[in-house]
Amino acid sequence: MPRLAGSSKLLRAMNESAALAHLLEPGMLTRADLRKLTALSTPTISEVLRRLTDAGLVNVVGYNSGRPGPNAEIYAANPDAAYAAAVSVRDIGASGAPSVVAALCDLTGAVRARIESRIDFLHTDPKTALVDVVAELRAEAGVPETRVSHVQLGVAGSYDGGAETIRHVDVPGFGRPGLVPEIAEALGTHVGVDNDVNLAAVAERRRGVGRDADGFALLWLGQEGLGLAIDIGGTLLRGARGGAGEIGYMPLYAPDSTHRKVDLQDLVGGAAILALGQDHGVPGRTPLEVVLAAAGDPAAAGEFFTHLADRIAVGLAAVIAVLDPSLVVLAGPVAQAGGQTLLAAVTGALRRAAPLESTVAVTTIDDDAVLLGALDAGLTAVREALIASIRDNQA
Repeated sequence: MPRLAGSSKLLRAMNESAALAHLLEPGMLTRADLRKLTALSTPTISEVLRRLTDAGLVNVVGYNSGRPGPNAEIYAANPDAAYAAAVSVRDIGASGAPSVVAALCDLTGAVRARIESRIDFLHTDPKTALVDVVAELRAEAGVPETRVSHVQLGVAGSYDGGAETIRHVDVPGFGRPGLVPEIAEALGTHVGVDNDVNLAAVAERRRGVGRDADGFALLWLGQEGLGLAIDIGGTLLRGARGGAGEIGYMPLYAPDSTHRKVDLQDLVGGAAILALGQDHGVPGRTPLEVVLAAAGDPAAAGEFFTHLADRIAVGLAAVIAVLDPSLVVLAGPVAQAGGQTLLAAVTGALRRAAPLESTVAVTTIDDDAVLLGALDAGLTAVREALIASIRDNQA
């Protein structure tokens, strides 16, 4: 009998989690809709909805009066059942951009608050800064502290989950061992950390040109640095210590060369773009301004973009030769500023570099891709945790 009771609890939990999963995605479903989606009986669906409603996870949001008989109740996930926060921390150098951008979304994915701020991490402890940022998000949205179930952090570096340490990061204080557990303890919630370019790829998979691709490589051309994300069938390749995609470190001269060691960052990073602009008479105080100026000046655009694209092709040719992705996405502020002009130049440069056949596209995301990806990753974590908690509580 105990075994039968346990099996019954598990089955009930599976039914509830299946129904909740459907309501989290399309939402606005009737009992009949859920019965078709889950293949459960009408009495079972009714009991499942009762339990989910009593738990505060599901609400009745309306009635369907377009059918004969009694009006059917329409159900949707309760947006206030849980929230996810996303915080993007940037290595901004001299670009003047906000160093922290953050947002808070509810269980349906609706953004309830969004803030930007400049924080001097030379004089502000990262833990203190991030706790304050999340508190500001909660205050703006009017959300209780206990409802924020997950905070997703995006950083210009790699996260070693085993050591719980951020590596290859230039933002002061963020490479300190033990920082991430300290932040989680101070916030009293789960904290996820990922490379900013990986999170941009999460957004590209969900919202951009990578939506229907079998897999893709995303090359991030930022104001300061560059990075690579590798999506394989919707799963990101992170490597043993989270360092996959740190393409800026790719050496271009052998160690025994008589020339100074050069890596891809030296060719395509922010300082290199500024220098390239000066060489071609393109004005601009930041890499973004240089690329925007070149894109708006047909006389300067040809030669500048040809040289920039040849440099980009050096890194992309190696990536394509090893991974053979069906799609390469150019993303980041520099790629967006270059737009179709840069895309045409890079496509031509790749053809000259090697007989490689990957399609190249520019991202179609016109918002902050890292922040959007962090929201998507955080929301997925919150939803999975809710579904898992239903099963665990019934076990």
